[in-house]
Amino acid sequence: MEFLFPLLIVLLFIPIFLSGRKQRRQMQEMQKMQSALEAGDVVMTTSGLRATVVDASYEDTIDLEIADGIVTTWVRGAVREKVNPTVDDAADDTTGEDSPTVIEGESDAPSLEKAPSLEKTASLDKTAEKDESTNGTARS
Repeated sequence: MEFLFPLLIVLLFIPIFLSGRKQRRQMQEMQKMQSALEAGDVVMTTSGLRATVVDASYEDTIDLEIADGIVTTWVRGAVREKVNPTVDDAADDTTGEDSPTVIEGESDAPSLEKAPSLEKTASLDKTAEKDESTNGTARS
Protein backbone atom coordinates (compact mmCIF):
# COMPACT_ATOMS: atom_id res chain seq x y z
CA MET A 1 0.00 0.00 0.00
CA GLU A 2 2.84 2.39 0.75
CA PHE A 3 4.35 1.77 -2.73
CA LEU A 4 1.13 2.63 -4.56
CA PHE A 5 1.50 6.43 -4.42
CA PRO A 6 5.11 6.60 -5.77
CA LEU A 7 4.18 4.06 -8.47
CA LEU A 8 1.20 6.20 -9.49
CA ILE A 9 3.42 9.29 -9.72
CA VAL A 10 5.93 7.45 -11.92
CA LEU A 11 3.16 6.16 -14.21
CA LEU A 12 1.85 9.70 -14.67
CA PHE A 13 5.26 11.17 -15.56
CA ILE A 14 6.23 8.51 -18.14
CA PRO A 15 3.85 9.84 -20.89
CA ILE A 16 4.92 13.43 -20.16
CA PHE A 17 8.57 12.46 -20.50
CA LEU A 18 7.99 10.53 -23.75
CA SER A 19 5.96 13.33 -25.35
CA GLY A 20 8.68 15.82 -24.45
CA ARG A 21 11.27 13.66 -26.21
CA LYS A 22 9.06 13.37 -29.29
CA GLN A 23 8.52 17.13 -29.43
CA ARG A 24 12.24 17.80 -29.03
CA ARG A 25 13.03 15.37 -31.87
CA GLN A 26 10.47 17.05 -34.17
CA MET A 27 11.94 20.46 -33.34
CA GLN A 28 15.45 19.27 -34.21
CA GLU A 29 14.24 17.83 -37.53
CA MET A 30 12.48 21.12 -38.34
CA GLN A 31 15.61 23.16 -37.57
CA LYS A 32 17.73 20.76 -39.62
CA MET A 33 15.36 21.14 -42.61
CA GLN A 34 15.30 24.95 -42.26
CA SER A 35 19.09 25.18 -42.14
CA ALA A 36 19.46 22.89 -45.19
CA LEU A 37 17.29 25.06 -47.47
CA GLU A 38 18.91 26.12 -50.71
CA ALA A 39 17.97 28.11 -53.80
CA GLY A 40 15.35 26.39 -55.94
CA ASP A 41 13.58 24.56 -53.11
CA VAL A 42 9.81 24.92 -53.03
CA VAL A 43 8.60 25.50 -49.46
CA MET A 44 5.39 26.08 -47.51
CA THR A 45 5.40 28.73 -44.80
CA THR A 46 3.56 28.52 -41.50
CA SER A 47 0.93 30.88 -42.93
CA GLY A 48 0.28 28.51 -45.86
CA LEU A 49 2.15 30.45 -48.54
CA ARG A 50 3.85 28.31 -51.18
CA ALA A 51 7.05 29.89 -52.51
CA THR A 52 10.41 29.16 -54.10
CA VAL A 53 13.65 29.84 -52.24
CA VAL A 54 15.74 32.39 -54.15
CA ASP A 55 18.53 33.17 -51.67
CA ALA A 56 19.40 31.17 -48.56
CA SER A 57 22.85 32.63 -47.88
CA TYR A 58 21.84 34.49 -44.71
CA GLU A 59 21.85 32.75 -41.33
CA ASP A 60 18.49 33.93 -39.98
CA THR A 61 16.51 34.89 -43.11
CA ILE A 62 15.74 33.55 -46.57
CA ASP A 63 14.41 35.23 -49.70
CA LEU A 64 11.29 33.63 -51.15
CA GLU A 65 9.79 34.27 -54.56
CA ILE A 66 6.02 34.22 -54.06
CA ALA A 67 5.14 35.16 -57.67
CA ASP A 68 7.06 35.88 -60.85
CA GLY A 69 9.48 38.67 -59.98
CA ILE A 70 8.14 39.23 -56.42
CA VAL A 71 10.76 38.34 -53.81
CA THR A 72 10.15 38.73 -50.09
CA THR A 73 12.44 38.15 -47.10
CA TRP A 74 11.29 35.72 -44.39
CA VAL A 75 12.69 34.44 -41.13
CA ARG A 76 13.84 30.83 -41.53
CA GLY A 77 11.55 29.77 -38.71
CA ALA A 78 8.55 30.67 -40.86
CA VAL A 79 9.21 27.73 -43.19
CA ARG A 80 7.01 24.82 -42.16
CA GLU A 81 7.88 22.21 -44.76
CA LYS A 82 9.65 21.52 -48.00
CA VAL A 83 7.24 20.75 -50.85
CA ASN A 84 7.96 18.33 -53.67
CA PRO A 85 6.45 20.16 -56.68
CA THR A 86 6.75 17.26 -59.13
CA VAL A 87 4.56 14.94 -57.04
CA ASP A 88 1.86 17.57 -56.37
CA ASP A 89 1.66 18.76 -59.98
CA ALA A 90 1.53 15.21 -61.35
CA ALA A 91 -1.29 14.32 -58.97
CA ASP A 92 -3.30 17.34 -60.15
CA ASP A 93 -2.91 16.34 -63.81
CA THR A 94 -4.00 12.72 -63.33
CA THR A 95 -7.28 13.46 -61.56
CA GLY A 96 -8.96 14.75 -64.71
CA GLU A 97 -11.00 17.30 -62.81
CA ASP A 98 -10.21 19.99 -65.37
CA SER A 99 -12.55 18.52 -67.97
CA PRO A 100 -16.07 17.76 -66.71
CA THR A 101 -17.83 14.68 -67.99
CA VAL A 102 -20.99 15.36 -69.98
CA ILE A 103 -23.67 12.68 -70.00
CA GLU A 104 -25.81 12.54 -73.11
CA GLY A 105 -29.38 13.65 -72.63
CA GLU A 106 -28.65 15.81 -69.59
CA SER A 107 -28.32 19.55 -69.84
CA ASP A 108 -27.32 22.21 -67.34
CA ALA A 109 -29.56 24.77 -69.04
CA PRO A 110 -32.76 25.55 -67.12
CA SER A 111 -35.91 24.16 -68.63
CA LEU A 112 -38.92 26.33 -69.37
CA GLU A 113 -41.22 23.83 -67.69
CA LYS A 114 -39.66 24.51 -64.29
CA ALA A 115 -39.68 28.31 -64.58
CA PRO A 116 -41.80 30.16 -61.99
CA SER A 117 -45.02 31.51 -63.32
CA LEU A 118 -45.60 35.24 -63.57
CA GLU A 119 -48.96 34.91 -61.83
CA LYS A 120 -47.29 33.61 -58.68
CA THR A 121 -44.75 36.47 -58.51
CA ALA A 122 -47.45 39.07 -59.18
CA SER A 123 -49.50 37.75 -56.27
CA LEU A 124 -46.46 38.05 -53.98
CA ASP A 125 -46.06 41.73 -54.88
CA LYS A 126 -49.70 42.44 -53.97
CA THR A 127 -49.29 40.99 -50.48
CA ALA A 128 -46.57 43.47 -49.57
CA GLU A 129 -48.44 46.48 -48.26
CA LYS A 130 -47.24 49.61 -46.57
CA ASP A 131 -47.72 49.65 -42.87
CA GLU A 132 -48.57 53.16 -41.71
CA SER A 133 -47.68 52.46 -38.07
CA THR A 134 -43.99 51.59 -38.71
CA ASN A 135 -42.45 54.43 -40.73
CA GLY A 136 -44.10 53.30 -43.94
CA THR A 137 -41.87 50.24 -44.35
CA ALA A 138 -43.25 47.32 -46.30
CA ARG A 139 -44.80 44.46 -44.42
CA SER A 140 -45.51 41.06 -45.84
